[in-house]
Amino acid sequence: MFLFGPVGPTELILIVLIIIIIFGARRLPELGKSLGEGIKNFKRSIGGKEEKEKETQEDKSKSDSKD
Repeated sequence: MFLFGPVGPTELILIVLIIIIIFGARRLPELGKSLGEGIKNFKRSIGGKEEKEKETQEDKSKSDSKD
């Protein structure tokens, strides 16, 4: 079972323990929250171009229907 390539379960446990030692158990939820918000903002910025195009198309169709 090579889920993460050559990294096995013991290596993953070791990595998690090192992260807990570096950041501390209290800061891990804050770190996860900020990472999640960063990913959400990144997705929003990538999808923002499509949303802007949809908004401009809707505005054009509204202005055309008013005329």
